[in-house]
Amino acid sequence: MGLEVRDLNKSFNGIDLYKDFNLSFPEGTITCILGPSGCGKTTLLNIIGNLSDPDSGRLIGFEGRRFSYIFQEARLLPWKSVQGNIEFVMSSDLSSAERHEQASRFIQLVDLEGFAGYYPHQLSGGMRQRVSIARAFVCPSDIILMDEPLKGLDLALKQNMIRWFAEIWKADKRTVIFVTHDVDEALLLGKEIVVLSRLPVHIVTHEKIDEPTESRSLEDKRFKKLKQVLVNALEK
Repeated sequence: MGLEVRDLNKSFNGIDLYKDFNLSFPEGTITCILGPSGCGKTTLLNIIGNLSDPDSGRLIGFEGRRFSYIFQEARLLPWKSVQGNIEFVMSSDLSSAERHEQASRFIQLVDLEGFAGYYPHQLSGGMRQRVSIARAFVCPSDIILMDEPLKGLDLALKQNMIRWFAEIWKADKRTVIFVTHDVDEALLLGKEIVVLSRLPVHIVTHEKIDEPTESRSLEDKRFKKLKQVLVNALEK
């Protein structure tokens, strides 16, 4: 079954954000949503994740699905260690040993081996965000919602975060809906890239990339051309 937002309507203070808006999401892929600031990208994510109600419209295929989130802020539990934060979201059906083993594996995947006993205040912002990535994947969810989780990170750290995320996703190809303002992030991670317009929101362009994430390069001529298409779409 596919995932669809159908005939969505949402307004704030008499201003229409979405009016008869439609969008589908292929399952088991990463869909990146780009759009100008204030166009309602986070609102759309919140409606999909049941954190906000639409004025009208239907969410098809999302019924009964479990969500995990990666926000711009890591939102870790300050009183729990790295290991504790990751184990906290795991299924209660797992034994203590299984929880420890899985958490340790994900800590290795995000290159935080040796930091399992550290608390959030002892970590850098990038390290905390790596914990949030591990936590989102270890959570028994069907869909991962990402709201600009790489915003504010320097270029080198952002590229490493993309690499860590892509490596984990390859082993567990969950449905991901990734809101970002950064065209490069979308090009490096997204299989589907949707560019939204200014208000009321409509889809300006919907691009698809079949190339595996590990072989993508922003220096490739095709990616440079696609980047310009996306930049032009954002300016409309």
